[in-house]
Amino acid sequence: MRWLLLCLLLVTASVFGQERVLVFAAASLKNALDEVNAAYGKPVTASYAASSALARQIDAGAPAQVFISADLEWMNYLEKKTLLRRNLLGNRLVWIVPAGRPLLAEPLQALGARDRLALADPQHVPAGKYAKTALEKMGEWSKVSGRIAAAENVRAALALVARGEAPLGIVYETDALAEPKVVVAGRIDPKLHPPIVYPAALLSARGEDYFRFLASDPARRIFARHGFSTP
Repeated sequence: MRWLLLCLLLVTASVFGQERVLVFAAASLKNALDEVNAAYGKPVTASYAASSALARQIDAGAPAQVFISADLEWMNYLEKKTLLRRNLLGNRLVWIVPAGRPLLAEPLQALGARDRLALADPQHVPAGKYAKTALEKMGEWSKVSGRIAAAENVRAALALVARGEAPLGIVYETDALAEPKVVVAGRIDPKLHPPIVYPAALLSARGEDYFRFLASDPARRIFARHGFSTP
């Protein structure tokens, strides 16, 4: 498994005198968190995937010191393993289409008879679950539920639209800002789904300094520049 390789990396770094922090983080954080990690100035290894996959890996023994989830549910799943936790960031959902496509008044009109709507897996992945809830409240889920291109995480859903394999998708606003091959076709009313909150948890005392840095002013400025809000 991938986390076993990460464990080996941490052991190797320790042998050579570096205290490397291993952070597991929701895939939607990659661009911003890579920049935050560089600003931290100390060795950090980040593993990005769906919050659901990362939480299960941690529960199975993966040696992460810090976990940043894209929703509260998967953080609560690990409640007994957390030393400290805080609500770190917020986000919004948007409709996206490939760059160059015409923007329509109703984004779902972009779906042809055989087209699929790109979402992160709506059964397990936070971005997909938020999107499903919003579509249900719009009265649209029953119309599109059989036409979902369910991706393993939100960045994979983003890639489907960026490559033109799906004409429409729902992702976080920060993902849309990070990909020049898509454009925002509309924003989804945040009242249609639970608040999008990214909780961060300290899992090991070795990650305490890094955990504090995540809430520092320099880190917050980086997150804000990438489109995240701060609770």
